[in-house]
Amino acid sequence: MQYRHSGTSRRTLLAATAGAAAAVAAGAGTAHADTDADANTGSGQDERLKALISRMSLEEKVGQLFVMRVYGHSATEPDQADIDANLKEIGVRTAAELIAEYRVGGIIYFAWAHNTRDPHQIADLSNGIQQAGLSLPGGLPLLISTDQEHGIVARVGKPATLLPGAMALGAGGSRSDARRAAQIAGAELRAMGIRQNYAPVADVNVNPANPVIGVRSFGADPEAVAGLVAAQVKGYQTSDIAATSKHFPGHGDTATDSHYGFPVIEHTTEQWGQLDAPPFRAAIAAGIDSIMTAHIMVPALDPSGDPATLSRPILTGILREQLGYDGVVVTDSLGMAGVRQKYGDDRVPVLALKAGVDQLLNPPSLDIAWNAVLNAVKSGELTEARLDESILRILRLKAKLGLFKDPYVSHEGVDRTVGTETHLAAADRIAEQTTTLLVNEQGLLPLSRLTHKNVLVVGADPASPSGTTGPPTAVLAGALTQLGFAATALSTGAAPSQAKIDEAVAAARGKDAVVVGTYNVSAGSSQRTLVDALVATGVPVVAVAIRNPYDVARLPGVGAYLASYSWTDVELRAAVRVIAGRARPEGTLPVPVQRADDPAQVLYPIGYGLTY
Repeated sequence: MQYRHSGTSRRTLLAATAGAAAAVAAGAGTAHADTDADANTGSGQDERLKALISRMSLEEKVGQLFVMRVYGHSATEPDQADIDANLKEIGVRTAAELIAEYRVGGIIYFAWAHNTRDPHQIADLSNGIQQAGLSLPGGLPLLISTDQEHGIVARVGKPATLLPGAMALGAGGSRSDARRAAQIAGAELRAMGIRQNYAPVADVNVNPANPVIGVRSFGADPEAVAGLVAAQVKGYQTSDIAATSKHFPGHGDTATDSHYGFPVIEHTTEQWGQLDAPPFRAAIAAGIDSIMTAHIMVPALDPSGDPATLSRPILTGILREQLGYDGVVVTDSLGMAGVRQKYGDDRVPVLALKAGVDQLLNPPSLDIAWNAVLNAVKSGELTEARLDESILRILRLKAKLGLFKDPYVSHEGVDRTVGTETHLAAADRIAEQTTTLLVNEQGLLPLSRLTHKNVLVVGADPASPSGTTGPPTAVLAGALTQLGFAATALSTGAAPSQAKIDEAVAAARGKDAVVVGTYNVSAGSSQRTLVDALVATGVPVVAVAIRNPYDVARLPGVGAYLASYSWTDVELRAAVRVIAGRARPEGTLPVPVQRADDPAQVLYPIGYGLTY
């Protein structure tokens, strides 16, 4: 095996692991391997973990509760710009210094923090983080996490396999495909040392205006969402990775983004039980390892005005006691506006723990949050026993994932697992089942190379979710060209100017067809003007909704309309195969599309989809 992080030898890494193993076993009179066995999740393992907790200092206990961001591609030798960012935001230079200073229990990876350049680098970073934790006195392995939902939220990009997102899987409707997608996603993350994925989303997206969930949800039918959530939980478990259902108690019916505001969900208790609860119940029944909280107010569940993340009636009363969940509860990012508006950053982590949270994710200032928890214990507001409860849950999860036994990964393991031909082929196959055909006037689709060979592709080119795919117009044009069409791409953007619209109209003249990618078309969007102008040329127009499927309600003049639910390459290529007749449209709407002029009327219901 190769372990090539900062020249670290396998002997050094194994010695560090042995130190952690000894710490678990010390005083317990048993081999540490038992700590990792799934079969030993009962009292014997708990006694060993409790013995380990009893030897931890208060400061070490506080650290275990935190999952923190850190800049850099390396745990010890990040780029200077990342060192500067770490010093500014955290007061440390590197991930290794962060772990030594605060004894954090976990690290979260982001592409914008430069943690996810490529699979080998990610594996080396993960090994460096584990070595940093295990080399400390009484050191522990860390739980490394990320948001790899796939679709429009993906932190790890190509050459890793990128899969259809939740709403696309909802359109496919196959629980076996959802499970296989999670199995692939989990196996690849695990090979890179990421052991906790903040997926699947369990929110039921019943509000088309939802700015933060949308296609990240499997759909608007609670039972259908519940079945797909459970399937993905099982898929992640098959790959020995912790799944995380989010955002409890349900973020699907809001027009406010909790990153920037404080959403209020006006569901009654009965509505919550019928609409929001089923996917979380299904996740718990499937053995979900962690559940993420939502920074939302649900007055029917807690009239105090507190966000759910800080609500004891919601997290302890409902999640723990009513639903019977005893796994790890992790907050959504504590840097989001939804959790910071009512209380200061020094109160939020303390109130979250009092509410029933176990892991405190990504506070804006770790120093403020860490010291706030420490001082709350010293003052008696929090008891050390309360911390021990959460730490036991966290260590149980680390043991279940085998992190005490061997937390390290290898380049060989990456090469065997990440972005393999088998995985990529499965992603293509699954994506083909998701493309949804909503409009096909006069049998325009599938396009024939004999009659519609020359194609212009225009539309929005949103930034790649992972930074490694797209741009969408180029992907669509390239895929059409590979299938024998003569396709050219012209990026017109999400808000095309009149000059850009005129350019597109001029380019469309003489073409046999135009494919336009639409992106969240609003009432006043100039994307509507673009499409109307293209339709007016008389050239057949095929539109593809590359994010929300609701766009079709505002574009009634097109000859054909498909929904791909994301602008990642795998879903765009699948849409092109449908356009070209190389695949049949198999997807059906997992959400209703309402009329633009009368939202009370449904234009296309759940389950609608054409084929040929």
